Amino acid sequence: MHGTIQKRSSALNDRHRALGSDLSSSWNDMPIPQNYNACPYAETEIVRSKAGLFDVSALKMVNVEGPDALAFLNHLLTSDISKAKRGDSHISNIVNEDGALIDDVLVYVDGDGKYRVSHGGGSFEEAAAAAKGRFNVTVARDDDVHILSLQGPKSLEVLAPHTPMKLAELPYFHHEKTTLFGRPVEIARGGYSAERGYEVFCSAKDAEFMWDSILAAGKDQGVTPISWSCLDIVRVEGGLLFFPFDMTHGDTTPWEVRADWTVDLSKPDFIGKKALTAKKGKERSLITGLEVLHNEAIAPLSKIFSDGKEVGIVTSTTYSQHLMKSLAMAQIAPAFTKLGTELTIRDNGRDFTATVVRMPFYDPMRLRTHPVA
Repeated sequence: MHGTIQKRSSALNDRHRALGSDLSSSWNDMPIPQNYNACPYAETEIVRSKAGLFDVSALKMVNVEGPDALAFLNHLLTSDISKAKRGDSHISNIVNEDGALIDDVLVYVDGDGKYRVSHGGGSFEEAAAAAKGRFNVTVARDDDVHILSLQGPKSLEVLAPHTPMKLAELPYFHHEKTTLFGRPVEIARGGYSAERGYEVFCSAKDAEFMWDSILAAGKDQGVTPISWSCLDIVRVEGGLLFFPFDMTHGDTTPWEVRADWTVDLSKPDFIGKKALTAKKGKERSLITGLEVLHNEAIAPLSKIFSDGKEVGIVTSTTYSQHLMKSLAMAQIAPAFTKLGTELTIRDNGRDFTATVVRMPFYDPMRLRTHPVA
């Protein structure tokens, strides 16, 4: 967000207003439906048991094309994009020369030197603009694309009859161009809910039609529109990070958010490689899951103590009615991150007992997102 300036707008705003959103919240320069008339906890139950439809068009999509597109992305990102194949949706990170995270991205590999980069509130585009002069590459934001995310166990059943592609065979974190309800789209399997889900990419002119068609197709299965307040609940339950809220140092490294798997130190030089190599094994804190003995969500940025010594800070929280637990993600000094460790959280002058637990809190084996075949 840049102040109160709204530079982007979803074609679905009329739909959101009709559902009770005042669109007063914004993210990535776009108004978002933070709440509808429905209770976010009721929406969570729909996502967990049926399927819910989110408008996540506030994500920024950037087209990267040209002879040097691969070299350009490998210069910018921590992972090795050359290892991704056409149709892959490749999670990566971008750091600065000090090894500090400045954005997390999802790279859609389209083949023939064509890539699309989806990113949130970080600085991918600024870093790309600074670096592209050395490469034969074009970098262009696509503000026409709209992203409708259907998340939940019924999502496959709802969408599959209405597309010619074999949707059941689309692997997790893959994408494919096709049609849906007779309109051109791209469908990617993934999401931010810790459930099986699909993201439908369409043009602005098709967005209302696609939104209405998905809801109509899923009506008998109980599919409804879902707010961003619910999105935050399900992503915390799923232990999914949100840049920059879970990176509290200001110069947090990928090692400190346990994103080692996104860093390929074996590839040729990339921005921040030297710093990341030097900082590996010197983590000040590690992202850690906590269950809190409280009947409400703890305030983010609450401090964490062990025997009176400050050892960490809370990042993202929710009260999960689904799990009947107060959950917190936190950056905690490595010595205090062993499972079962008891800590104290101080929230607004009150102390609460918290225990280090495995993340994700919901579906720790991730069988909901990619079940065993």
